[in-house]
Amino acid sequence: MDEIQQRFTDRLKPHGIELNEQQLKQFETYYELLVEWNEKMNLTGITEREQVYEKHFYDSLTLAFYVNMKKVNSLADIGSGAGFPGIPLKIAFPHLKLCIIDSLNKRITFLKALSEGLGLQNAEFLHGRAEEWGHKRGYRDSFDLVTARAVARLAVLNEFCLPFVKPEGIFAAMKGTDPAEEIADAQKSLRELRGEIVGVEAFRLPSDDSDRHIIRVSKFAITPYKYPRTPGLPMKKPLV
Repeated sequence: MDEIQQRFTDRLKPHGIELNEQQLKQFETYYELLVEWNEKMNLTGITEREQVYEKHFYDSLTLAFYVNMKKVNSLADIGSGAGFPGIPLKIAFPHLKLCIIDSLNKRITFLKALSEGLGLQNAEFLHGRAEEWGHKRGYRDSFDLVTARAVARLAVLNEFCLPFVKPEGIFAAMKGTDPAEEIADAQKSLRELRGEIVGVEAFRLPSDDSDRHIIRVSKFAITPYKYPRTPGLPMKKPLV
């Protein structure tokens, strides 16, 4: 373990996350494959190793500071891009049944190759739009925890993500700057999609001090069948 990994593990320990040697190897392999594939396709603007560990890996795992992952069996990550936060959470909590949905097929190709390289079990990578998969049996109203990191505004995210959450489950929106305005705009979508905000966590990343917020939304009933609306509509005409 070198300095970068030491810092990474030291920052996670106070939150009860202990990584073994195999998990640290998986994170390092993740870093290597991310950089290698990033030369062929645009996966991330962050490739410097220490930055990847902090701004991608550590940042993804902050979700586990506010949600008890031991009680989560199934996780859906919507619009995951290069696999954040889904894959770091799966590495740290191997018991999770992970499903990642992304609209760009080449990203899904990367994620499948990554999953193979990391030796992940019980991980599924689906190409397509959240609006379509959100109507399919086995995915709709099915997941303990659904997450999206910096994908869209909350009013839109609610429609993308809440259909996947099982009643009593949690949708966690991972944001950068203060989401107060987004939360105000999202009240109609929360009512329509049967969600209520149960917590907004604010913190900063350790080294670069940038703001982070996690909005936790609890789903209190099954999603009305008309949601999500047809692909493209939630973005064009958000429920505000």
